[in-house]
Amino acid sequence: MRLVKQFVAVAVVAFAGNAGVSAVQGNALLTLMIGVATAALALFVYARVVRWSERRDPVEVATAGAAAVTGRGILIGVGLFAAVIVNIAFMGGYRIDGMGSVTGALGLVGFMAAAAVTEELLFRGILFRIAEERLGTWLALTLTAVLFGLVHLVNPHADLWGATAIAIEAGGMLAACYAATRTLWLPIGLHFGWNYAAAGIFGAEVSGNGASDGLLHGVTSGPTALTGGAFGPEGSVYAVVFCTLLTIVFVWLAHRRGTWIPLRRGAAAGEDARLSR
Repeated sequence: MRLVKQFVAVAVVAFAGNAGVSAVQGNALLTLMIGVATAALALFVYARVVRWSERRDPVEVATAGAAAVTGRGILIGVGLFAAVIVNIAFMGGYRIDGMGSVTGALGLVGFMAAAAVTEELLFRGILFRIAEERLGTWLALTLTAVLFGLVHLVNPHADLWGATAIAIEAGGMLAACYAATRTLWLPIGLHFGWNYAAAGIFGAEVSGNGASDGLLHGVTSGPTALTGGAFGPEGSVYAVVFCTLLTIVFVWLAHRRGTWIPLRRGAAAGEDARLSR
């Protein structure tokens, strides 16, 4: 029941924040304010509901050192997406067609902050963390990554390949990031940095939601395997490969630090019984 309690509490905040952003669509300042407020409220609600339902301090969102770790994650996310878009551009699949909008890019800070925080709390802080306690890291990572990809199928220009790419490059990578660090600040920063670089800097499509009004007006063209098509660069093979490599690094770190939880005996026995039917 603690999973349900925590998930519902944070999901309500996410839903309210999304409704607020939709209501002021086009107003960059209000989008920024509502987005940042949604992120802050979601973190507050998560911390309170974890204390109430688990009788412990939510160390995964402890404020000590949070700014530095989040900043590190943002740099990783921006650098990772920049590497993807530079490779796409090198192959002729992306070009800059003028400047975009500074105010639009400012509004995207709030929008992406709310998305990164609420999604990380829901998928890594709640679903992955609690599933991992019962199933071990590997199975929890796989299940939540698949779920994360499936959720993105509801986006306007999403398709099965796009959802699969998101499951691999985001669902798996961000869960492995949390498993290696046992803090939500690094995956939150990485998630925000990646999304903001895509929309707020390079003006590219994000997860099939269409192009955003970022600092640059970016244009993609060419094979879907190269550019990701209507889903955006996240559907590019470059994104999948680069994020998979970073996932491997996080998995290695988790094993080295002893934070990788092996498959539980009960879960393994249940899986064997299911396969023998």
